[in-house]
Amino acid sequence: MTTETTNRMDVTFRKLKAEGKAALIPFLTVGDPDLETTLDIIAELEAAGADILELGVPYSDPLADGPVIQRASSRALRGNIHLRTCMETALKARQAGSELPFILFTYYNPVMQMGLDTFFAELDTHEISGLIIPDLPVEESEEMRKRSREAGVNLIPLVAPTSSERIERIVSGASGFVYCVSSLGVTGERSSFHTGVDDFIASVRRATDLPVAVGFGISTSEQVARFAQICDGVVVGSAIVRKVEDVIPLLDNPATRSEGLLQIREFVAQLKP
Repeated sequence: MTTETTNRMDVTFRKLKAEGKAALIPFLTVGDPDLETTLDIIAELEAAGADILELGVPYSDPLADGPVIQRASSRALRGNIHLRTCMETALKARQAGSELPFILFTYYNPVMQMGLDTFFAELDTHEISGLIIPDLPVEESEEMRKRSREAGVNLIPLVAPTSSERIERIVSGASGFVYCVSSLGVTGERSSFHTGVDDFIASVRRATDLPVAVGFGISTSEQVARFAQICDGVVVGSAIVRKVEDVIPLLDNPATRSEGLLQIREFVAQLKP
């Protein structure tokens, strides 16, 4: 993996910190509604001001994902989208001119099915800066952490409000940034967050020198602005995936495709903190 790829995420966070800003980190399900459109949406998100991008690998049993992302995964799986396809999409986006750091969001089973040797060899050639594997607990992550360090890929842990005494252990092997889960349960848009979320984020900050981002349930510009005051990055997933879902009829019609893409761009642009 090139030094440029491995440093891309760190450079982004340092630049934004110097500017007193937080990163906007959208999530997309790759292949929803199709691969060509995913590439177009990536370009629109970058134009809208996205700083880092999570590329979600569609999975049939996504334990961390709510109904919006589950439906997106189902649509993508009907197009035979798999782990390697998602990595190839990152490379195609880079070849098309994208400068965004890409994070691969995948469950562990597709990685295991590919095999760790093949998986990390593929990462090395596909411009992936980071990994999030939500169903890999820290107690079972030693091999992945070792492989990620050797490959120069950031393995980004999820820290939940219930992690409490495990926070220091979880963040000790992290790189790139630490992902704080703002709400209990699965992903999905929320109007409120659990009490004590600010104290939870502060406790994570005390445990690591890495940037701290927050996600799960954040869906409005007001919520993004609220968390941008106390975090280095804000992840927005379900709200963007829902917007893609809403404009699929426009995207499917050549006469209205550009309008559908524009609506996605404008939605993400107004989220920018």
